Amino acid sequence: MLWFVFALLTAFFDSMKQVFSKKSLKHIDEYAAAWTLRFFAVMLLSPLLLFIEIPALGDGFWVALAVSGTLNAVNTVLYMRAIKVSDLSMTIPMITFTPLFLLVTSPIMVGEFPDASGIIGIFLIVLGSYVLNIKEKSRGYLAPFRALLKQEGPRLMLIVAFIWSITANLDKIGLENSSPMFWIIALEGFMSLLLFPVMLHRSGQGIKQIRTNLRTLAPVGFSSALMRIFQILAISLTLVAYVISVKRMSIIMSVVIGCMVFREKGIKERLPGAIIMVLGVLFITLF
Repeated sequence: MLWFVFALLTAFFDSMKQVFSKKSLKHIDEYAAAWTLRFFAVMLLSPLLLFIEIPALGDGFWVALAVSGTLNAVNTVLYMRAIKVSDLSMTIPMITFTPLFLLVTSPIMVGEFPDASGIIGIFLIVLGSYVLNIKEKSRGYLAPFRALLKQEGPRLMLIVAFIWSITANLDKIGLENSSPMFWIIALEGFMSLLLFPVMLHRSGQGIKQIRTNLRTLAPVGFSSALMRIFQILAISLTLVAYVISVKRMSIIMSVVIGCMVFREKGIKERLPGAIIMVLGVLFITLF
């Protein structure tokens, strides 16, 4: 059961990354936050290159790195913006839509189609998103969905979830043409290089913001790096589907922590909604 401990630590540090990001975004903009997340992560992960075997790179590695890295760099900015403008307990559950979108992108990209359990998972994810805003039901049966999409944070996180459903397939190509740890370090490094000029251009005082808030920003990259390491360790001991399913517990953790630390309201609706959505992910990934 060591894999479960590693997977649970993956979920914990993923949740901490979200919480620390939310905290840091009170003082800096999303462009500076996005770059520092990737920069600190690659700085902490790079020394591992001294202890792993450098793999032979396959033909598809560089294309996968360029496309996945570019899309994930855009996603990092959108992710930070979503966390900045809305409650964690409302935005983070939208990540569960990634496996739902995979049921659309995977048939197109790799020819995989959902079975009955996938359909049940879709229903649970949609139901959970409805429960997140169930208090709006008095304004009409579709009001919870409308209220959710009217908020910038959840709307942006849905875009993030969709892009992740594309990059997940690209990451698989990158992994197959290198190795898991090497791919993660290369991807984090590529995103860091790509986001640096974006941060300088779009963030008025990016470097100054980072220097001033270094103590707040460092835990974001530190948590992200630890999450990556424990995820790789867990995957090395069991099936990927098991690890990702446990990792999604970070959504429930973030909802609880968001309500406790940031005094976010509505936990009575948001926590059950998040749990239902995570159950939907379990149906899709495990069965």
